[in-house]
Amino acid sequence: MTRVTLHREETNGLQRIGWATASGAGLAFAALVSYELATRILTSAISSRDDQLLGGMWSVVATVFVCRESYQDSVRSALSRIAATSLSFILCLGYLLLFPFSSWGMTILIAIGAVILVIIGRPGEVITTSITTTVVMVVAGISPQHAWRQPILRLFDTLIGIAVGIAAAWIAKSLRNPNHFNESTLRTQETQWRIMKETL
Repeated sequence: MTRVTLHREETNGLQRIGWATASGAGLAFAALVSYELATRILTSAISSRDDQLLGGMWSVVATVFVCRESYQDSVRSALSRIAATSLSFILCLGYLLLFPFSSWGMTILIAIGAVILVIIGRPGEVITTSITTTVVMVVAGISPQHAWRQPILRLFDTLIGIAVGIAAAWIAKSLRNPNHFNESTLRTQETQWRIMKETL
């Protein structure tokens, strides 16, 4: 194995560790911002501490769901999340305005959501819609008073989380592309090694 190859592998490893560390720190900070925004905004509107904590958690989930490797993937994930949450919002709000929580009601809503998404050609959103419906309905069962508010609150939490996630992805996009940086750096280093070998 040549000296250039060894140097290249070491450089790749260090840059990969650096990029992974930056990505992890960025995701963690975005999650913190999302949680704080959701809980602080909800504090002025809702007296229940449980609702505030749940809102923060759901907002962080949306942020993590949206944050992807590229900005384009993040936008696609955001649109998918909005579509899934909107359908769940409509189904759960309509149900909870008329009926109390029940396991059968939750099951029927999950089935209806899946059927609708498959019919309109969006089977990829079935899992997210089903998860959202399950969370909303179970929380409505835990807090039966004003249960109809749960779909509205979860939609609100999701929108906060998505906004933070998109902002984080945009900031990451605005930074220097690490792949381009890696390739340029490695080409420069290889050229320098070749010149050194030729001059020695």
